[in-house]
Amino acid sequence: MAEYVFRAGQFVPRPLEEVFAFFARAENLEELTPPWLHFRILEVSPNPIRKGTFIRYRLRWRVFPMGWTSEIIAWEPPHRFIDLQRKGPYRLWHHEHRFEEEAGGTRIFDEVRYELPFDQLGQLVHKLKVRHDVETIFEFRRQAVDRVFGE
Repeated sequence: MAEYVFRAGQFVPRPLEEVFAFFARAENLEELTPPWLHFRILEVSPNPIRKGTFIRYRLRWRVFPMGWTSEIIAWEPPHRFIDLQRKGPYRLWHHEHRFEEEAGGTRIFDEVRYELPFDQLGQLVHKLKVRHDVETIFEFRRQAVDRVFGE
């Protein structure tokens, strides 16, 4: 099994509390996700988000519809939270979101550790498609965050 790590960061010229509050609202996930994934939230329980919240959603990767359930396993406002896939397409999807005050704004950090199923086939699919898709999704997200926060 291969574990992959994706990291991204960006600066936004807005206060830490405002930026964290945006990411703390599950409904904003749809705005941060590319339309080609057809992402829809089905349930957030309990809401508002906190440690132990489960978020259920549907999406479509290529022609494959799939369900996904994440659990918030760490919640440290306004600095950090972690969502962990409990049900979905990955063997592992562990996404840490961090927020730090910097120069009158906020530095956003993302670190995703993920594994694909199917061992050797999963490694091939990662090389051919999944790595690019993850990078494309986070590039869309970076641009969406810039639009939201006026960068």
